[in-house]
Amino acid sequence: MSRIAEVFRNLRQNGKKALVGFVTAGDPSIPESIEIIKQMCRSGLDVLELGVPFSDPTADGPVIQRSSGRAIQAGVTMAGVLGMVEQIREFSAVPIVLFSYYNPILAYGAEEFYRDSVRAGADGVLVVDLPPEESDELTGQWGADLDFIRLVAPTTPVQRMAKIAARATGFIYMVSMTGVTGSGGLDVSAIERVAADLKESCNGLPICIGFGISTPEQVARLCPIADGVVIGSAFERIIESCPAGGEAAAKVGELVFSMKKAMAAYV
Repeated sequence: MSRIAEVFRNLRQNGKKALVGFVTAGDPSIPESIEIIKQMCRSGLDVLELGVPFSDPTADGPVIQRSSGRAIQAGVTMAGVLGMVEQIREFSAVPIVLFSYYNPILAYGAEEFYRDSVRAGADGVLVVDLPPEESDELTGQWGADLDFIRLVAPTTPVQRMAKIAARATGFIYMVSMTGVTGSGGLDVSAIERVAADLKESCNGLPICIGFGISTPEQVARLCPIADGVVIGSAFERIIESCPAGGEAAAKVGELVFSMKKAMAAYV
């Protein structure tokens, strides 16, 4: 059983939900990013989404776009991201999902990316701009030891949901709204309708909701709907607003703790 599957199984058995946290690898530098992630893990994070910096992150809003820019300016490469995974494995067993666009993986090499990701200790991959119809050239070279997280949008037809879910492992990332990461204005009723359709199609695979979720109150409202919630831009706003010197790690850790507290209150 993969680390991702084990985490969701344990949470379900205890009636709990997963907090999935996204940060861009190497923002604002690799040493500071490692300290931020270390504090997130200590504060109760269930799954880490480690973003691979990319020059044209079209699915992301301005906050995460700027975080990618800072990491690229700091010299972070795919090899550097995988090196960070190795460092994280020295202090945490939290499942790590590499969140990337296809270009950095294609440039690195599909076989090499799979081999080095597994060796480093990554547990899964989410490729934002690679639809199922085009993904065999990548995943066809992989074994079962790297989960492939698939995306479902609010506009995805029910029949297509079933096709996507059939080719997903780990969990399904359900996008809460049309638009980019960090957008505002959650429509909980609409999310409930999409989640209900998705649950009929996913054969028990965990569902995590992301995009536009930034407060403990929103997390608590979404807990009854899915198996987990994904937070990203809220963490990157803290990182962007903090000067160097360790404040970001403490403040991000505090937000992780408050999100987990909201989840515990739901239970």
